[in-house]
Amino acid sequence: MALFRKTRFSQVGTREIKNVPKNIASKCPECKHVHIEKDLSQKLKVCDRCGHHFSLPAKQRLKQIVDEGTFRETDPGLTSVDPLEFPGYAEKLEQVREKSGLNEAVITGFGKLEGIELGLGIMAPEFMLGSMGSVVGEKITRLINKSREKKKPLVIFSASGGARMQESIYSLMQMAKTSAALARFSDAGQLYISVLTHPTTGGVTASFAMLGDINIAEPGSLIGFAGPRVIQQTIGQKLPEGFQRAEFLLEHGFIDRIVERKNLKKELALLLKFHQGGEKVG
Repeated sequence: MALFRKTRFSQVGTREIKNVPKNIASKCPECKHVHIEKDLSQKLKVCDRCGHHFSLPAKQRLKQIVDEGTFRETDPGLTSVDPLEFPGYAEKLEQVREKSGLNEAVITGFGKLEGIELGLGIMAPEFMLGSMGSVVGEKITRLINKSREKKKPLVIFSASGGARMQESIYSLMQMAKTSAALARFSDAGQLYISVLTHPTTGGVTASFAMLGDINIAEPGSLIGFAGPRVIQQTIGQKLPEGFQRAEFLLEHGFIDRIVERKNLKKELALLLKFHQGGEKVG
């Protein structure tokens, strides 16, 4: 009877599964095709079967967009603290810094895109889901202000689960702060292009992500304030198909254009050149 229990074989199998290295493969949530992670990264993390755009790490996004050797990071040393002594927050920050190799959920700086110098902010979905805390808001505000002073165009890639609950009101204040900085930037006649990627939600959507002179989205991106499940439960009604996806927002006038990831750099360069290196037309 012991032969049919296979106790020993089950234990060996469990050990072997545990020893398999992480991040070897990813399954596409749309077509269910399994991709080798290394191959997927070489394709800019876009499924070649159905076109689904996976979340792209901030450093890989930076490498794709900026001309090689031109990026100069600003405020790399700014890191979050734990002002409210939220249980487990300090430990969580240390863990995610070590795992992601980043100090915060956004990289900011100046570089060139096809020879055009610009201010650039790239949110990092791998850092606490790109949540916006006080440091994220501060770094983005400083980037906006420096871009205004330098009279350079500004591009921000948003990818966020929203405001960081562990910082409470300190996080929510960043919505007003970044929006006010963008108002001054706009008054100075400078061009701001916002690129919304999957997902862009919560306080980020309700502030700088939707305030671009031009708002671009990647295909299939979830873009909204409250999530669709929360809205559906609140209003007690079934939501339209594709609600809060980029295609739905384009159809209803909330964004200006949907651009595939492989074409983003050329599209941004075209827009920047059209607007004379950053000055808004009209």
